[in-house]
Amino acid sequence: MNVRLAALAAACLAAPALAQNPGPNKVAFPDAWDKGVMYSTVDRYDIKQHRELWATQAAVDAVKSGKPIPSGTVLTLVQYKAVVDDKGVPVKDANGRFKKGDLVAYTVMEKRAGWGSEYAADIRNGEWEYQVFNHEKKVNDKANLKSCFQCHKPHEGQDYVISLAGLRGTAPGAKVTAQKGPDSVAIGDFLFGPETLSVAKGTYVTWTNTDASPHQVTIAAANGLRTPVMLQGQKQTLRFDSVGTVDYICGLHPNMKGRIEVK
Repeated sequence: MNVRLAALAAACLAAPALAQNPGPNKVAFPDAWDKGVMYSTVDRYDIKQHRELWATQAAVDAVKSGKPIPSGTVLTLVQYKAVVDDKGVPVKDANGRFKKGDLVAYTVMEKRAGWGSEYAADIRNGEWEYQVFNHEKKVNDKANLKSCFQCHKPHEGQDYVISLAGLRGTAPGAKVTAQKGPDSVAIGDFLFGPETLSVAKGTYVTWTNTDASPHQVTIAAANGLRTPVMLQGQKQTLRFDSVGTVDYICGLHPNMKGRIEVK
C-alpha cells in the first residue's frame, strides 16, 4: 500500500532490542510534585481515567519565556480512576470533565545534564529518563519503560515532551467539532470515527482531533509511517494511492485503531 503524507512526515522509529526497563534506575519519586504547576488535564475515555500533568515551576517559566526545558525538570503524570455510574459510564463534573476517583499511578519523566549517554542514538531521549510508581509511591517493577522511550522518541523536535504546547500554555482549549464527510475521520473520546472508512483510490483522508489529548495517526503497513502529533482542533491528511486495506493506530494510544478501505 503506497501511502504518502500531504504534510511533513515524522521519521519512523526503529528501536533496537532492549531490556524491559532500559538504563539504570535514576528517577526517584518526586515528593513535591503537587507543589509545582498542573499545566494540563486529560480524560482517557478508552481506559476510564482522569489524568493530571504536573511540572516543576522552573520548567514552566523557562518554556513560557521561549527557553529550552532546563536540567532538573520533572514532569509527573498522575493517573486516577474515573468515577463511574451503575452502568460503568464515567461521571462528569459541572465542567464536563471526569470526576476523579482512586489514585492509580504516577508516571514521571526527569531531565538531568549527562543522562542518557548509555543509550544508542536510535532510542535515546536526549537527557530524559522515565519511571512509573504505584499509588503507594513505590516503583512499579513491571512497568514497561521501554515503551516510554519508544513513544517519546519521534518527538525529538520538542525535546521529547508530547505535551509541550500545554506546558507552554498554548494548547487549544475550546470544544472542536470535526466536519463530517466521505473523506474525513474524527478523533474524539479516544476513538476514530468512523472506525472503518471506505474511499476511492487517490483520495486524501483528513483526520481532525477533537480531544483535549494529543493524537497521532500511525500506519502499520508503511513501516510505522506517522503523521505529526495533532493537538485539539488540528488536522493531518494522508493520500491513499493503492487499492487495499490499511490498518492504523494512534501512535500515542495504541488501543485506538482504525482502518481505511481503498477501492
